[in-house]
Amino acid sequence: MPSKKALVRRPSPRLAEGLVTHVEREEIDAGLAVEQWEAYVEALRTHGWETIEVEPADDCPDSVFVEDTVVMYKNVALITRPGADSRRDETAAVEEAVAGLGCSVNWIWEPGTLEGGDVLKIGDTVYVGRGGRTNAAGVRQLRAAFEPLGARVVSVPVSKVLHLKSAVTALPDGTVIGKIPKMDAPSLFARFLPVPEESGSHVVLLGGDKLLMAASAPKTAELFADFGYEPVVVDISEFEKLEGCVTCLSVRLRELYA
Repeated sequence: MPSKKALVRRPSPRLAEGLVTHVEREEIDAGLAVEQWEAYVEALRTHGWETIEVEPADDCPDSVFVEDTVVMYKNVALITRPGADSRRDETAAVEEAVAGLGCSVNWIWEPGTLEGGDVLKIGDTVYVGRGGRTNAAGVRQLRAAFEPLGARVVSVPVSKVLHLKSAVTALPDGTVIGKIPKMDAPSLFARFLPVPEESGSHVVLLGGDKLLMAASAPKTAELFADFGYEPVVVDISEFEKLEGCVTCLSVRLRELYA
């Protein structure tokens, strides 16, 4: 049986100091952020996911975006080396968590940089965004870690948004979804569906036809419902102010076998 475990990490009290690169800084309501995070975690649990809380990193403002610290492929955890120096201390506790779950652990080493938000997996195809946070050496190291396990690694340019998954994710049938103006190369994806809202580009596959989505994309939710999917909507407005989305707030471990 595939596993349904998800790593999550409580927001740092310094969340408001988180990095912003492609948006204007807005005021963050830290109390509301914690409530939204708890509702997000509850949505995962309600839909059958066992959530595993990584030890908080209170001194790291961006640490709630746990997806950036590790990339999973099968039972291998690739511990990243974030492109932003201020995020390098986020990985240690994540490494401890995945090792504790029995994952085989690999690392991105200097001079490589890689953030998990730049990695989109569709079956055995692993798309890697080459942009501000992930460099060529990071892409090479990811390829070296995952290709021997059967992955096909495809590099994608990213210049208009923070991470590849800020621009695109994929539906359960493998169709890539995104908002065209935010994408550098939509033609790299065989099946592509443009969505009406930027935050509609982000879904977390909860299993079956359920898609975890942000409340800020009601038109896209309607579109997906028309296609027979069931949107599970959460409000993550405080994280969106920091270029966060539904995928950033958890790491789903689907292929751990006990």
